[in-house]
Amino acid sequence: MTRQRQVILEVLREKNNHPSADELYERVRTHLPRISLGTVYRNLEVLCELGQIQKLELSGSLKRFDGTPHKHYHIRCLGCDRVDDAPVAPLNRIEDELYGATVFEIISHNLEFTGYCPRCTKEMHKSGSLDA
Repeated sequence: MTRQRQVILEVLREKNNHPSADELYERVRTHLPRISLGTVYRNLEVLCELGQIQKLELSGSLKRFDGTPHKHYHIRCLGCDRVDDAPVAPLNRIEDELYGATVFEIISHNLEFTGYCPRCTKEMHKSGSLDA
C-alpha cells in the first residue's frame, strides 16, 4: 500500500458521499498537493481490483467510488445526482434462485433505487413541479 493509495483510501472513507474521481482528486490534493489526477484514477482502479473499494457505475451518472467494499445498494437522486447507501440488506436469494435457471454463471447483481433527496424534493415543492 503506497502512501498515495493510503491517503486516497482514507479520504474516500472520511465521508460516505460516493464522490467521482475528480471530486476525490480535489479532496486528496489538500493532503498531497503534488498528486496528479491520473495517479488518483490509477490508484482508484487498483483499490477496486484489490477489493478495498467499489466503483459505482450507476445509470445516468458519473462513475463514483464507495469506500465500503461489501455488497450493498444505493439510492440516486434524479435531481442533483446525490448517491446514498440504501438501508436494505443485499438480496442474495435472487442470485441463488437464478443459479440453475439460466445458462449464465451469476457472479453478482446491481440494484439501484432512484428518487429525490430531501433538498431536491423541497425545491420541487417550492417550484410546484412536484405536487404530493
